[in-house]
Amino acid sequence: QAQLTESGGGSVQVGGSLRLSCADSTRPYGEYAMGWFRQARDKEREFVAAFRWRDGRGYYSESVEGRFTISRVDAQNTVFLQMDNLKVEDTAVYYCVVGWPAGPLRIRHPTEYMHWGQGAQVTVSS
Repeated sequence: QAQLTESGGGSVQVGGSLRLSCADSTRPYGEYAMGWFRQARDKEREFVAAFRWRDGRGYYSESVEGRFTISRVDAQNTVFLQMDNLKVEDTAVYYCVVGWPAGPLRIRHPTEYMHWGQGAQVTVSS
């Protein structure tokens, strides 16, 4: 059973930066991926980014690509989400997730992730 430890988040002004981290107590195997979804008030949950262990690359939503960078520290089974050039529309609760998506085409689907963290608030003000 994965146990996710999240940290980071907070408040920042438009154009600022924040970093999230997430550590998993279990060892990755197979199609393992770790990343984040977010949910803003009165909006649906949406994919943000995920790191796929099998191919060693990050995957991003169109809304954050070029501004956010996901990376991992393999030995610690920890993933970081560096968020730069933040916008007001990035304000949301960010949830760390772990799962085994059935290939890259499924990596953006929330149903592919079995384990969800408690969430971290990110607030961007103008």
